[in-house]
Amino acid sequence: MCSVKEDPIKLHKDANALMESGKPVEARDLFVKGGELYFKGQNFFGAAEMYYKAGECSVSLKEYLQAVEFFSKAADIALGRGFDRYGLSALEEARNAQKAVGNVKEVEEIESRIKEISDKINQQNAVSDEDSSFSIFS
Repeated sequence: MCSVKEDPIKLHKDANALMESGKPVEARDLFVKGGELYFKGQNFFGAAEMYYKAGECSVSLKEYLQAVEFFSKAADIALGRGFDRYGLSALEEARNAQKAVGNVKEVEEIESRIKEISDKINQQNAVSDEDSSFSIFS
């Protein structure tokens, strides 16, 4: 028996179309499925993006705790692969979803993690700026 291999890129496009046509539940389900396929195929940025979009769908449905789950998953994948800025955005969205349900302790924990990652990014930028200060005139 032959199984049809699902294409995460097609799922991605279909999910975006569903989201744009006002069908966030269906879109979210496809984004999650696409995220799993991208992850299995080791397209980690694609996986993070799909979970992020699933989080956006959940926010639009006011399903904030589910949104936190998807944004956190996106952040974990992104941060685990060095996509720090994308991971930071996902954490900020997770924090906002926690705020929406009034989870003060969780908001504080996420804000601490956001500060840690922001500091890391700023440090990297400072080093990068020092490296790029080379001048032919010096």
